[in-house]
Amino acid sequence: MKLFFLIRSLDHGGAERQLIELVKAVDKARYEITVATFYDGGGLLPELENVAGVRLVSLGKKGRWDLLPFVWRLARLVREIRPDVLHGYMGIANELCSLMGWLYGGRVVWGIRLSSRPDGQYDWLSSWGGRAGAWFSKSADRIIANSHAGERHCVESGFFAERISVVHNGIDTERFQPDRAAGRALRTAWAVADDAPLVGLVARLDPQKDHQTFLRAAAVVADQRPDVRFVCVGNGPAAYASELAREAEALALHDALRWVPAANNVRAIYNALDLATLTSMNGEGFPNVVGEAMACGVPVVVTDNGDAGFVVGEKEQVVPCGQPEALAAAWLRVLALPPDERIRLGARQRARIVDHFQIRHLVAKTLAAIHEN
Repeated sequence: MKLFFLIRSLDHGGAERQLIELVKAVDKARYEITVATFYDGGGLLPELENVAGVRLVSLGKKGRWDLLPFVWRLARLVREIRPDVLHGYMGIANELCSLMGWLYGGRVVWGIRLSSRPDGQYDWLSSWGGRAGAWFSKSADRIIANSHAGERHCVESGFFAERISVVHNGIDTERFQPDRAAGRALRTAWAVADDAPLVGLVARLDPQKDHQTFLRAAAVVADQRPDVRFVCVGNGPAAYASELAREAEALALHDALRWVPAANNVRAIYNALDLATLTSMNGEGFPNVVGEAMACGVPVVVTDNGDAGFVVGEKEQVVPCGQPEALAAAWLRVLALPPDERIRLGARQRARIVDHFQIRHLVAKTLAAIHEN
């Protein structure tokens, strides 16, 4: 069976990571796989470039308004391959798979990675695209949401409930596992002392991720625990990064906070932390960073957004969105645990990922959904 996956890029991101994990693990003796990206390059490209049995094609899109030549290149590729299944990964990739399925045949599968698309945080074209998706969803044979929250949002938005399957993300528990030596080496590179508690947020610089709440919670904690250090790992627009840096400066966090660009040594990043956190206000489906940090045995505190709380599975580790004081209180509670209790908490959270959210679960459930009538 020929599987064709379409995604915007292979930049650092949750959807991109999941696509890579899926296609690497699918049985190549049974499936012929093509992954097409809108744009060239991407930080995660090297992980897929040399995977046997996976054809990787860039459609060479030059920018947002490079439309007709881009669609023509996509159509030419699909006409050549004649895939049995066209699987879009989010947004316009879904609608384009529907168009290609209508032109050339093939089963169409949409991927839904968000649990909401708040107005006001994105430009008019992105907002319109999110609303139009519900109408175009009738063209999909199957819709795969990566969270129960995403499924609810789809139904509330007018998607056909009977066509939706929930397939949670898969975490590579061999790649993401405790590795304190790598974590200590990275702390040294960040100039963070071994005995300094370190709280980290791994997320792109985007309003959805609500770094402001992270920074304000950090200021609360710093007042009570001057020994605690903080790190934000991720990339984003320069203007927004500058805005966040100014806010951190205003909160007097300059000595306690590190800004680190996204990198591929993610296991070391998680293992450098004493506590990982997610502060998103909205839109999360299944946040990879939560599952990955848990798989590394690192305690996690999250805001109650998407399926983040479901993944963590412990009520004490979940706080309301947009409440820095509540977030700070949860951080302080975990950091105050005796070392052996914190280790047991981390081990318990790793066990939850191993039991419920491994890559093999992702592959089996995705293929079952693709074949489902």
